[in-house]
Amino acid sequence: MAAARDDDRGGSSNTIGGAAHLYGPTVQARDIHGGIHVQASPPQAPPKPRQLLPVPAHFTDRVEEAAALDGLVASREESGAGQQLIVVNGPAGVGKTTFVTRWLRSRSSAFPDGQLYADLRGHDAHGPASPGEILGQFLRALGTPAVPGGLAEQASLWRTLTAELRLAVMLDNAFTAAQIRPLLPGGPGGLVIVTSRRRLTGLGMDGAEFHQLRSLTAAAGMELFVRGAGEARTARELPAVREVVTLCAGLPLALCLASARLAARPGQPIAALVEALTPDTDRLAALEVEGEGTVQKALDASYAVLSEPAARLYRALGLLPVSTVDTHTAAVACAEEPTWAQRRLDELVEANVLEDIGPDTYRFHDLVRVHAYERALASEAAETRDLIQRRVADSYLRTATEAQRRITPIQFTLPRDYAHPVRLPVSFTDELEALGWLDARRTHLMSVLRLAAERGWHATAWQLVDAMWPLFLRLRHYDLWIEAHRIGLEAARADRHREAERQMLNSGAIGLSAAHRTAEAVEWYTASLRAAREAGDRRDEGQALLGLGGCRIAEGRYAEAVSDLDRAVETWTRCGYPRGVALARILLGEVALTEQDLERALTCFTLAREGLLAVSDPHDAARALAFLGRTRARGGDHTLGTAQMREALEAFTASGAVHWQARSLEMLADSARERGDETAADDFRARARALYEVTSPADARRLG
Repeated sequence: MAAARDDDRGGSSNTIGGAAHLYGPTVQARDIHGGIHVQASPPQAPPKPRQLLPVPAHFTDRVEEAAALDGLVASREESGAGQQLIVVNGPAGVGKTTFVTRWLRSRSSAFPDGQLYADLRGHDAHGPASPGEILGQFLRALGTPAVPGGLAEQASLWRTLTAELRLAVMLDNAFTAAQIRPLLPGGPGGLVIVTSRRRLTGLGMDGAEFHQLRSLTAAAGMELFVRGAGEARTARELPAVREVVTLCAGLPLALCLASARLAARPGQPIAALVEALTPDTDRLAALEVEGEGTVQKALDASYAVLSEPAARLYRALGLLPVSTVDTHTAAVACAEEPTWAQRRLDELVEANVLEDIGPDTYRFHDLVRVHAYERALASEAAETRDLIQRRVADSYLRTATEAQRRITPIQFTLPRDYAHPVRLPVSFTDELEALGWLDARRTHLMSVLRLAAERGWHATAWQLVDAMWPLFLRLRHYDLWIEAHRIGLEAARADRHREAERQMLNSGAIGLSAAHRTAEAVEWYTASLRAAREAGDRRDEGQALLGLGGCRIAEGRYAEAVSDLDRAVETWTRCGYPRGVALARILLGEVALTEQDLERALTCFTLAREGLLAVSDPHDAARALAFLGRTRARGGDHTLGTAQMREALEAFTASGAVHWQARSLEMLADSARERGDETAADDFRARARALYEVTSPADARRLG
């Protein structure tokens, strides 16, 4: 979009006068007179989160338990005590998740601001979820595009965003009270309900109410089993049905699995199922929690009737570090085609050992996942287990790399090494689709990264971090950004890959600096500079100098910043990297603008924009344009300056760069105030602050 400028080539005049109001992004090509008001629509609010899992069709009974929870809520509301915390505990397989989900769904109207769900993975083979991971999920669900890097700041932002909301938060499969406390919302009108195999009595100090969910009664257990196995079949052997219910200890999970096993063998009498479930000292030792031994029996029995291909997939999925899988991942795990994987997934769902929770999305119940993992350990050789996990890790690496190439084609990418190249094709139609894939699977990518680090797959680990760069750059998930680069740096060093080490130091330092952890960023950039000089890599040397210059600006040490940036320009000019030169000129222009040297600032920003457009870098060219417009407005050319800042704002809005939308709005606010338009300045400033609240709380506090 061209900026407003004088044009003496003839043609009709384009003039706006009087008390006009302009709505939406607008560029005026000629003259503007009078009290002009430019208004733009605020960012579209995200949809209210409705994250609760679906309720199985065979849900049975629990009337008294639901009434008990209703009583707890009513009692708290009558006392005016505000936000409520309820812990529903009970043995594994008793149906805590299903019961709480159904109860919350029945009360959805009481929580108009949404219902959030998180699986805390308290008994997962790969360890429980950290509070920071869950806070990141919740903040993003409420519209936060960039989560702060530290747990304390995440929790603070979470409490701020929820202070006035009526939310229901379901925290499933908790392991300790420490997992829960940082996740409590800030407002008095919400409800947090926790499920756990443990009692979590420590939460009593936080005002928690407790409800223990017990096994189904004999009558309810009979009803649930009959629904799954069929009335016609069970009517002939009611005594055997009662015995099955007894052996399953009234646990809904065990009953569903037992009925599914029976349904898979239409010719088998129920008495044979009774025999299969009868305790046997030669079988696996019973788990310590009451009832889990019979669940183990039911799982063994259900597994035994799976077809060999389905059993093979069952074992493979048990080895994966991700919480959900799709058809593509299942196919990769077994080195089969998607059609093969889809048939096997359908069989596992039919057998009630896998849950279908959404379009092409499947997950294990946590007990079933443990069983699948144990079956894999018992049945698969170590080499086979390693092969399955490496195939899936390589699949994520390859797909993330394809997304990276689509989103940031101009940026340098390190080579990729695949232990087991994936045969399945992966492609993205545009950068929005690629970015959407990265964001939707960010927790999976981090889980695969942690697995790679744990298993010593050093090259896979740092290459995966490198491939995730667009996710961090565009969406600013500071917590994931910093964690990933700490892992990637350690992996690069273990791999003795010096170039990768410098890449991890530089891109990790950018994240630390963006998260306002400037001192740490300086340490990383200094280490990168030293490593680049030892390797004789002038391009990486310039990158480290650029980063150090940016840190000096943040610290207000402008003379040192100019020295570092001038050296970056000189270094990159010598090695022929024009994009780097242009990026350094943006920072040099910022220093000049701060020091009121407008002529030098105009020169820097103009050269930077021209250089970035020449190398097809539209995002950074828009950054240069925003600063160029601000400089012109500072010098008194408000018409052209405002037009350029608005053009930059439009570009950032189109690309979803929320942080730079806020920066542009702040520049527009400052310019409006300088020309005496306090109304417009307050509007721009309020919009900038609202965006900073979800990307940079420190900047939001500064504006406040």
